Amino acid sequence: MARIPIAMLGLLLFCFWAAMAEAKYMKYKDPKQSVNVRIKDLMSRMTLEEKIGQMVQIDRSVASAEVMKKYLIGSILSGGGSVPAKQASAETWIEMVNDFQKGCLSTRLGIPMIYGIDAVHGHNNVYKATIFPHNVGLGATRDPELVKRIGAATALEVRATGIPYVFAPCIAVCRDPRWGRCFESYSEDPKVVQVMTEIVPGLQGDLPPGSRKGVPYVAGNKNVAACAKHYVGDGGTTEGINENNTIINRHGLLSIHMAGYYTSIIKGVSTVMVSYSSWNGKKMHANHELVTDFLKNTLRFRGFVISDWQGIDRITSPPHANYSYSIEVGIKAGIDMIMVPYNYTEFIDGLTYQVKNKIIPMSRIDDAVRRILRVKFVMGLFEEPLADHSLVHELGSQAHRNLAREAVRKSLVLLKNGQSADEPLLPLPKKAPKILVAGTHADNLGNQCGGWTIEWQGLSGNNLTSGTTILSAIKKTVDPQTEVVYKENPDLSYVKSSKFSYAIVVVGEPPYAETFGDNLNLTIPEPGPSIITNVCGAVKCVVIVISGRPVVIQPYVDQIDALVAAWLPGTEGQGVADVLFGDYSFTGKLSRTWFRTVDQLPMNVGDKHYDPLFPFGFGLTTEPTKA
Repeated sequence: MARIPIAMLGLLLFCFWAAMAEAKYMKYKDPKQSVNVRIKDLMSRMTLEEKIGQMVQIDRSVASAEVMKKYLIGSILSGGGSVPAKQASAETWIEMVNDFQKGCLSTRLGIPMIYGIDAVHGHNNVYKATIFPHNVGLGATRDPELVKRIGAATALEVRATGIPYVFAPCIAVCRDPRWGRCFESYSEDPKVVQVMTEIVPGLQGDLPPGSRKGVPYVAGNKNVAACAKHYVGDGGTTEGINENNTIINRHGLLSIHMAGYYTSIIKGVSTVMVSYSSWNGKKMHANHELVTDFLKNTLRFRGFVISDWQGIDRITSPPHANYSYSIEVGIKAGIDMIMVPYNYTEFIDGLTYQVKNKIIPMSRIDDAVRRILRVKFVMGLFEEPLADHSLVHELGSQAHRNLAREAVRKSLVLLKNGQSADEPLLPLPKKAPKILVAGTHADNLGNQCGGWTIEWQGLSGNNLTSGTTILSAIKKTVDPQTEVVYKENPDLSYVKSSKFSYAIVVVGEPPYAETFGDNLNLTIPEPGPSIITNVCGAVKCVVIVISGRPVVIQPYVDQIDALVAAWLPGTEGQGVADVLFGDYSFTGKLSRTWFRTVDQLPMNVGDKHYDPLFPFGFGLTTEPTKA
């Protein structure tokens, strides 16, 4: 056997050691390296298959550790109501997310996935989470600092379940209340929407001084990546029809509907979701000019752009009619991550074919992957890909419920108080012999939370999650000697004969979300109007309207003594009683114009023919009762 010279053996050992060191040390895994160096290093190692995998987001119902590993998938989401189990605990959520993540970490490059969820008024898919008022109510508070605190609380509750990414805030400017998503919009006024983007640093953390504008930022593992949505013009469609066409000139689009994006991007928002809607007939998911030229190049947004649920499918009518075309125009428009969310092999195969056949250039894929990796590096996902149980106590915590209660108090808008200004009905006395509480929404937690609560469409009733109904809140607030009688739908003779000191009527809309909420007549469903007529025809009454938008109320205003818009207050109904009985003042101001009839719509503040029942910015005030 030939002898290897000692020097040669030393050289071989040195080469082997160097190779091992190289295998161990990869720049992209080194948090001391700059984000750009890490991105460049990782991308230099990635195959086309690995790059395309990063661009795919699938629903948890079709995900598994094996799927993540085999298809190199970069992201998972929970769609509305997509949960590991009914009433799942925070620990169950963490276990599920970590299991998926372990599949990703076992791949050749170990790129962690990013898990996203709709947390649009608190962590609203999760049992026992704090449900905050929907955005329409938060707009009425005119309090951006409050909204920032809500963002921070929501981030903690989302992280409590092991999730680092939320599809919020919705910064739509709803210009027509007939739209089923109007409750997700802070206001018809772009200036109000702009100030409410303070929720972005609430969710993500405050940008460090001197940060580059447009670069995504997430402060750490008590914060989440945010998503400004739906880009752009989602709130301006004809007759408020969901996913429809926004007809407006460029100046109108940029000054009204783009307003919230300018401030969100300056505040470091990590992602932007594209709208299903069209602008002057062109689908936003296919709009290269607005997604690439304006958002990415003019506004210099450096995070990633994500599609909506099956968003590219809906480029064609009917949806999915020509999927290869949808892939081509969607990716070429500048969308970086596709919320597929089910048929991921069809998407992967289709995109791979188009890149290999030079239909879509490699430079477009590299731009998408660079942006996705940037967000993942900035978030610290490579350093802490797995969640622990250290934040589980934050889910539905008392501190967060107190914050939601404060938000409810500040969101209530007092529209009428007494038949004359000299004789206000509110605040109500806590001490009275006997009072009536009536209405479909008085003792219904699901109705007061609205859509996007536990289920996508929300749920009526009291079995969905934990919280306080308005009836329970009233009972807790009044004097122990006061008799509280609850009858959902009393008849006129009963009310007349029962000698009530006063009545509280709580009526409004049922829960709904998205297209299911599109409504051309905006009337309160029966028996709501009958309850108002029967009760207010017989006794002094305050009517509380639970709705995601202004509704038809003019026919009843004269017979109502006091009228309160409570929007969709969420789980903390005690906030309603706090103000009703004078522990706190009414301070909310309309963030939407309250129309007289639907024939006036669309009608927004600043319009030439502006003749509302209650104008934008209206809201009576009360003084707290001295204890």
